[in-house]
Amino acid sequence: MAEPGRVLAVDYGARRTGLAISDPLGIAAHPLPPVDSRDLQETVQAIVRLVQEREVRRVLVGMPYLRDGREGEAAARTRLFLSALGPALPAGVGLETWDERFTTAAAEQLLREAGLRRRDFQEALDSVAAVVILREYLAGGSPFEPPGSGPPG
Repeated sequence: MAEPGRVLAVDYGARRTGLAISDPLGIAAHPLPPVDSRDLQETVQAIVRLVQEREVRRVLVGMPYLRDGREGEAAARTRLFLSALGPALPAGVGLETWDERFTTAAAEQLLREAGLRRRDFQEALDSVAAVVILREYLAGGSPFEPPGSGPPG
C-alpha cells in the first residue's frame, strides 16, 4: 500500500461543485469553498489548481446514482465531468468515484443539527455533501493504489 496523502472529495454540480479535503494522514474531512461555475472547463481547472496547491494524491468524485442504482441524467453529466478531469490531473493523482445516493440527505441533517434553516442551506450544502462523501470514503474506502494505477473501471 502506498503512503497516505490528501484526498479531495468532489460533489459535482452543473451550477455549484462542493469540495472537501482530508488532512495529510487521510483521517479527517474538512469543507472547502465550492466552485461556483456553470463552465465545465473552469470547474476542472479550479480542481486541478487545488490538487496542485494542496498536494492531493487522490480525487474522489461522488457518483449520483438513482435510488435503484441505475445512472440517470446527473450521472451522465458527472461522467462527462470525469472524462474532462481525468486527463487534466497531474501524473500520479488517483481518480475514483463514490456512490453518493444519500449524501445530500445526510448533509441536510448535519446542517439542521447545526441549527441552520433550510433556506440557509444552499450556500453550504454542496461542500457539506462532499464532506459526507469523504468521511464515508475515509471510514471504509479502499486503500490507496500505487501512483499510475489509473482510475477504476
